[in-house]
Amino acid sequence: MIKCENIKKIYKNGDVETIALKGVSFHIEEGEFVAIIGPSGSGKSTLMHILGALDVPSEGEYILDGKKVSKMNDDELSQLRKSKIGFVFQSFNLLPRTTALRNVMLPLLYSGIPAKEREIKARKALKYAGMEENKFLNLSNQLSGGQMQRVAIARSLINDPAIILADEPTGNLDTKTSQVVMKTFQELNAKGHTIILITHEEEIADYANRVISIRDGVIEKDITKKK
Repeated sequence: MIKCENIKKIYKNGDVETIALKGVSFHIEEGEFVAIIGPSGSGKSTLMHILGALDVPSEGEYILDGKKVSKMNDDELSQLRKSKIGFVFQSFNLLPRTTALRNVMLPLLYSGIPAKEREIKARKALKYAGMEENKFLNLSNQLSGGQMQRVAIARSLINDPAIILADEPTGNLDTKTSQVVMKTFQELNAKGHTIILITHEEEIADYANRVISIRDGVIEKDITKKK
């Protein structure tokens, strides 16, 4: 599904160059649950932006489902994000005075899908993400942190993406709620979803089946757990 070959990312500020990624190579197969872990400044956030088609590498090749992402223009990258990647962020990114249901429906608003069908798809996604049905009409600012993250997960699923990319999804959650959210990701992976998790916490990375450790712009370890 994903092929990264000798990915390099160089940021330039005048005559100063900062090398964030120094030639990163790995493959991710369909249905894997992969955690990319590293400390602040390791290059994991830069790699997340490239994997999420939010940025392109300075050198190297990023291929997703046979398409060369590293050669795409802004419009092509935007379409790829919309069709192939579901994002889950640390800060939830929900509209505060909008119900859980409508937050999940929003990505479908400009797709030409009738309102009733949007609602049916959103309800299905919320249930799939483990959200309690009696909370569907609650405003997002009336929900707990764990519930808000489940809404965010449901929203990431609404366009049936090939990949769920989760960037520090437990960063704003307590330990118990983090465990619940990570078990939700495990359940989604067991149903066939490919999940890429970005984190700096080893105990969170441990929920994944494969852990790629990155430091100073290079991969230190790439370990797949035995089944």
